Amino acid sequence: MDTKTVFIVDDDVTNLTVCVNALASTYNVFSFSSGRLLLKRLEKQIPDMILLDIDMPEMSGFEVLRHIREMEDATDVPVVFLTAKIDVDSELEGLTLGAIDYIFKPFSPLLLLKRIEVHLLIEQQKRELTDFNNNLLEMVDEKTQTVVELQNAILSTMTKLVDCRDDATGGHIDRTQRYMKVLLMKGLESGFFNDESLSWDIDLLVQSTQLHDVGKIAIKDCILLKPDRLTAEEFEEIKKHTTFGVDVISEIQRNTEDHKFLEYAKIFAGTHHEKWDGSGYPAGLKGDEIPILGRAMAIVDVYDALVSDRPYKEGFSHDKAVSIITESRGSHFDPAVTDLFLSVSDEFNAISA
Repeated sequence: MDTKTVFIVDDDVTNLTVCVNALASTYNVFSFSSGRLLLKRLEKQIPDMILLDIDMPEMSGFEVLRHIREMEDATDVPVVFLTAKIDVDSELEGLTLGAIDYIFKPFSPLLLLKRIEVHLLIEQQKRELTDFNNNLLEMVDEKTQTVVELQNAILSTMTKLVDCRDDATGGHIDRTQRYMKVLLMKGLESGFFNDESLSWDIDLLVQSTQLHDVGKIAIKDCILLKPDRLTAEEFEEIKKHTTFGVDVISEIQRNTEDHKFLEYAKIFAGTHHEKWDGSGYPAGLKGDEIPILGRAMAIVDVYDALVSDRPYKEGFSHDKAVSIITESRGSHFDPAVTDLFLSVSDEFNAISA
């Protein structure tokens, strides 16, 4: 273990000699007859501890300590006052300035040595604890990042599985996520979402849109991959992907503690096919009964369906898709959300290109 360095400051030669003799066999000791000399040395070397007399002619110990605490490299150096002043006010002033202890003169050399030993041990333990906490925080951050990366990888794999099963809508999940971010950021910027958005974690919210079609995993291939228009019976079957999605996400919730991301995902999965006039599915919700996030997702989902190619149709132009959505304002779509969409439709066009 490295030998600790102690600086001693006292204008009394006798006191300096006693201190140096008491500590020299254990520590690297340097003595100074004034605060000015100490401060000059601190510009070149920082000790492990400073023993500082209070009553000195040029500059009092209190003044010296104020200067020490203003020095960037020395601000945390432990300072112990050596003093013959036994009064509460002086002691309180020193402790307020940042001294860690008082040793009153005359003192026993052995007691001085022991007090310094204890304080240096405490300071060492404080540094070790700080280092440990910093390392622990780094470990926690690294572990958290690893878990987040794993969660993202699993989420990405699940959504790609849905996308791959539904060949007709390849890239749909990625595009809808990007559309939703544009729509939400515009709504936040304009104050559209008001107080409702105060509790939102936007990053989690946008990411959770990837699960809006997760229920399609449970839909039979003969229906999901059918190259022609669906029959009425088949359409009823594919509509179940909304409730299947909610069930899948609810099952995941039962096995995890952090539900915010999944709560967002459940809203998107369960309500993105509801319609403003109540004619949607699965619950036939109407107007404000539909969560605002579901109303936003409805436009995002339909826009991408309109501009994308399908086995039974070619994708519409951006202008045609905007026209269709505008015509459905107040029936399929929330009028206010439709207007929000129209204000950023050019950005949707850029994403779909």
